[in-house]
Amino acid sequence: MNLMTFVLDAAQAAGQPAGGGWSMWVMLILIFVVMWLFMIRPQRKQQKELQKFREGLKKGDKIVTIGGIYGTVAEVNDKTLLIEVDSNVKIKVDKNSVVKDFSAVNQQ
Repeated sequence: MNLMTFVLDAAQAAGQPAGGGWSMWVMLILIFVVMWLFMIRPQRKQQKELQKFREGLKKGDKIVTIGGIYGTVAEVNDKTLLIEVDSNVKIKVDKNSVVKDFSAVNQQ
């Protein structure tokens, strides 16, 4: 009987898998890779597109805010927007509250 056979028999007697638990690590790594591919990566891409949209806002763009307010951009500042909701009704909102381009929603 050689030393390797003795070690494997002792591991099986102790209730541990013969592979030393490597299959568990492989499964954990595979789960992380799948989560990254199907959850984290698409969300980062969507966040980058939304940030690019917010940076490209200009006067006259039709938008929708997080709160569901539809309006037209009347003025653009560094961090805020002045939105015309109705004739002579303007509100100031944070740029981060803008989520959609309303004109693109109407075309669908």
